Amino acid sequence: MDLCANLNHVRHRISAACVRSGRQAESVTLLAVSKGHPAEVVCAAAELGLSIFGENRVQEAKAKIGLCPGRLRWHLIGHLQSNKCRDAVHFFAMIQSVDSLALAREINRWADKSAKTMPVLIEVNVAGESSKFGYAPEKLLAELKEINSLPRIELHGLMTVAPFAQDAEKVRPVFRRMRELRGQCEDLLGAPLPVLSMGMSGDFEVAVEEGATMIRLGSAVLGPRTAPKPVAGDP
Repeated sequence: MDLCANLNHVRHRISAACVRSGRQAESVTLLAVSKGHPAEVVCAAAELGLSIFGENRVQEAKAKIGLCPGRLRWHLIGHLQSNKCRDAVHFFAMIQSVDSLALAREINRWADKSAKTMPVLIEVNVAGESSKFGYAPEKLLAELKEINSLPRIELHGLMTVAPFAQDAEKVRPVFRRMRELRGQCEDLLGAPLPVLSMGMSGDFEVAVEEGATMIRLGSAVLGPRTAPKPVAGDP
């Protein structure tokens, strides 16, 4: 596995997508999805300049984070159960998978106990897939102000996991709807939401063209996982 070649190839593809959409490459943040990869792979990627890593499970992250450079920032990108909120608030720099008002309140409670403010993204299930977590857009718009009013929650933007498709063009409407939804949320709050986290190894170029400011790439950067094979649609 050649991490350097992988990273250079991905950065070239990001830059090309930005050129096509009239954006600067610097406007897109690359998050490396490290689930299923050992700490040694994370450390090697960090040496190449990557600094933000995403984990799906709190328990796996707890075992890995202490073995990696302290300067790295870790985001929780998988579903968070309420009984894991304490650890999530402690170990992660951002929780990208807030999918209910109840979960936001629980994160707020543990952040208050820790005397810290917790940056979060709200996960949206734009396509309404029954197999995926996330807010329905209409419900999000109804509860957004209440989430934003939680004193220990710092709302940075939205996240989505698009439906799996062999042809990435088929999920372009999902990414476009996310961009539009973020605009609606900004109008409701009267404040900017700078982060739009969308796009994974199979569809990130389309996501960038539609306005993603953060893409979550696993295999395209870090190579095949050593853990059991993920299901279709994983990062």
